[in-house]
Amino acid sequence: MDALALDPVLARTCGAALAVILVLGAWQKLRDLAVFEASVELYRLLPERLVPLFARLFPVVEAVAGMALLFDTTRAAGLVLGLLVLGAATAGVAINVARGHTEIDCGCGGAEGHTRLSWALVVRNAVLLALLVLGAQLGNERGLVWIDYLSVAGGTLMLLTLYAAANQLLANHPHLAQMRSGS
Repeated sequence: MDALALDPVLARTCGAALAVILVLGAWQKLRDLAVFEASVELYRLLPERLVPLFARLFPVVEAVAGMALLFDTTRAAGLVLGLLVLGAATAGVAINVARGHTEIDCGCGGAEGHTRLSWALVVRNAVLLALLVLGAQLGNERGLVWIDYLSVAGGTLMLLTLYAAANQLLANHPHLAQMRSGS
């Protein structure tokens, strides 16, 4: 057994939380595809003719990545697809923030479509990428017992709560800044 191997409870907790985040994100995008397509277009990173194709494929790949993270046999594929999806989204946000293009919705699907591009969003995605890498591991070979499964469930709920809170803070930040400035 490798001394540096991750405990399987932590690996499964991260994997389950990322699976839920990816699948829900995909569902939110697919639920209102026109809004997501408009967000993709506003990023101004793709030729206009590729925007509809990208807007349809991205959430499908996102959902497949999330589902793949749930099973030992497909976890590696979930990691690759998840890195592709989260990496592309993070790069798109970072490029637009760097060029000062922050007044658009991220297209993430969370916080009811009111999350503006910011470096904080890039940091949030970097944390998600780190959790994805942790969650894609099988963990050490320690056998799981019933209390471990309860720990995975509780840890997953905790990570999802932190994710929802972070999303709400990101969505509220521009409004709070505006209130502080008295505008």
